[in-house]
Amino acid sequence: MDSIKWDKEVDALIVGSGAGGMAAALTAHEEGLDVLLVEKTDRIGGSTAISGGALWIPLNAQTAAAGHPDSLDKVWTYLEHTVGAAASDDMKRAYLDAGPRMMDYLVSRGFLDVAARTASPDYYPDRPGAAMGGRSLDPVEFDGRKLGRRFRTLRDPLKEFTVLGGMMVNITDVRHLLRATRSFTAWRHGMRLLLRYAIDRARGYHRGTRLLLGNALAAQLFHGLLARDVEYWLDAPAHALHRDVSGRVVGAAVSRAGKTLNIRARRGVVMAAGGFPWDTERRARTYPQPAGNWSMSPRESTGDGIRMSEQAGAALGRDYASPAFWAPVSILESKDGKRLHYPHLVWDRAKPGLIAVNGAGKRFVNESTSYHEFVMAMRRSNESTPSIPAFLICDQRFIDTWGLGLALPGGRPRQHLIDQGYLVQAPTLSALAGRLGIPADALEASVQRYNGHAAQGMDPDFGKGGTAYNRYLGDPDHQPNPCLAPLAGGPYYAVKVYPGDIGTACGIAANANAQALDTAGAPIPGLYVAGNDMQSVMGGAYPAPGITLGPALTFGWVAGQHLAHAQH
Repeated sequence: MDSIKWDKEVDALIVGSGAGGMAAALTAHEEGLDVLLVEKTDRIGGSTAISGGALWIPLNAQTAAAGHPDSLDKVWTYLEHTVGAAASDDMKRAYLDAGPRMMDYLVSRGFLDVAARTASPDYYPDRPGAAMGGRSLDPVEFDGRKLGRRFRTLRDPLKEFTVLGGMMVNITDVRHLLRATRSFTAWRHGMRLLLRYAIDRARGYHRGTRLLLGNALAAQLFHGLLARDVEYWLDAPAHALHRDVSGRVVGAAVSRAGKTLNIRARRGVVMAAGGFPWDTERRARTYPQPAGNWSMSPRESTGDGIRMSEQAGAALGRDYASPAFWAPVSILESKDGKRLHYPHLVWDRAKPGLIAVNGAGKRFVNESTSYHEFVMAMRRSNESTPSIPAFLICDQRFIDTWGLGLALPGGRPRQHLIDQGYLVQAPTLSALAGRLGIPADALEASVQRYNGHAAQGMDPDFGKGGTAYNRYLGDPDHQPNPCLAPLAGGPYYAVKVYPGDIGTACGIAANANAQALDTAGAPIPGLYVAGNDMQSVMGGAYPAPGITLGPALTFGWVAGQHLAHAQH
């Protein structure tokens, strides 16, 4: 180490600008450390900025006020029945202990503004210990104008979360917009949104400044960095860790403006670089096959943090239920070769009048189940019947009311999607089957059986609409089952969906202090991990909304605290 020329020295070096990285940077700075955050891309926010933004923080300060008093025993029971042995008890306890304290810390200092969901069932509401709300929080709407000229530095949200070329909307907004001609309240809500957006664009903003979902969460944290004058570098990928003779991580090599700079980190380095969803080789080794390029994560998330940590002696976690957090994804391929991915998370699958079938033309899943469970069912079906891709199928009424993937509701133009092969349209089920390459008689039989039960509000085959979570995502105005309605006459529509992901769950093994562990299970001095670079505290299970960002924030905060106060 004596031969290294240090170009810069700080107390803490943070690699990555998602929720985990920014939480670590803010916390370390608040605790008195000199901090530098480096980001590989030219935008702040990582996958957080393009996410739904939910945070699963059981026992948070708003739980009781949201109408869902909770207890540690109840939460623990739920984790035992969903995560179980896929993650260690020590890490689960550390998360449940630190999560509420992290939230109090960041909220009290003005870094976060969140609201607990009054109605938001855990994903397995029929299992012991489940809650119907209170555990998941959402970032409150954020005014992007507060970022000033740095607004363009924030990573833009997914186009699928915007309308009119840049106006962010959530589920409530969409419902109002779709009912604007039938309700004065909905019309007024929609007009306020449109007026705000029009003013933003007239003032020269490249998109709307009313930020929601994960974009609001990233913006809140970024605003905190700016308010505290925490130093950050963009276009500055880290590519190697430096260790001293004892094995302690003491800094990193970072590229900036065409030069390699050696950054000394007196207290340590936090790796929060987003996991490996776009590391083709590692994904091929780790994911079940087929493992195509179907991730919703930023394409820059290529496993840098995990590779550097391994080179410094860290070990990957060994036990997990799944190596990634799954979501069905449809893909639009343009003539110039670009691919646009759409995640079918919570909007279309649970609504009444849609079914999913495999390559044999048969249903294989409760369409209203969680996105993670949907993909696991896809893969199970594929073991015996071609199910990758699978097909989401609906009728004209459904697509006009709810849309289907990139085909927007409300009568919006969709012929271009048909012409590009993303959306398949046919006058009859038999013709649709022919265009999809599946047996016509099987598809017709599947729809006939589904329709007969749906007319009665039942789904004895797969239980669509059978849980509180299913019904939460359905149409509350449709009875007797908000998730079930027959497919009426043609024309019919379909999109292909693939087993995509929203991030990896298999990361570097860590302890309750967010310290990276070596192959013997001992902490590596000076090296911390957070976010998807850390082995999932849920073990690759997906028990509730917000179980990726909640732990990312929590262990980023834990790392910042340990950097500042542990003996080094």
